[in-house]
Amino acid sequence: MEQNSLDAIDLQLLDCLQRDASQSNVALAERVHISPPTCLRRVKRLVEGGWIERQVAVLSTDRLGAALGHGLTALVEVSLDQQGNEHLDAFETRAVAHDAVQQCWRVSPGPDFMLVVQAHDMPHYLNISQTLFTQHANVRNVKAFFATKRAKFGTQINLAFNALR
Repeated sequence: MEQNSLDAIDLQLLDCLQRDASQSNVALAERVHISPPTCLRRVKRLVEGGWIERQVAVLSTDRLGAALGHGLTALVEVSLDQQGNEHLDAFETRAVAHDAVQQCWRVSPGPDFMLVVQAHDMPHYLNISQTLFTQHANVRNVKAFFATKRAKFGTQINLAFNALR
């Protein structure tokens, strides 16, 4: 099978892995009803083909908050004064390089970027905002929203098994 196409088994593997990438190859093979060697080969092809970007651990913010202090999560709209590609690329490069920025999205219409920023506390957020927003003359407007409760968080993509056929 070509690396740029997916069949129903591939979609099942991707669905299982995005929900729990820590399961063993044998368990994964059993879940999608294929042999372990076939499963291993397919997963390797999915990784090499770029279908799986990386595997990470999703940490418990509640447990970490209780142990380390809850911190602040800010959802930040950023509008640039000049929107040429070189200006957008320059801001994006600075934002993604900053450790406090968990996510950086270019959006349209409205602001140019939406950021998810994790700060220890308000003074830390102020420092982040000065570094990313006020020290850069091309940032026209910043609007921050501070999360008070996380009602849902996920990383899964809804894979309709026949959608890509």
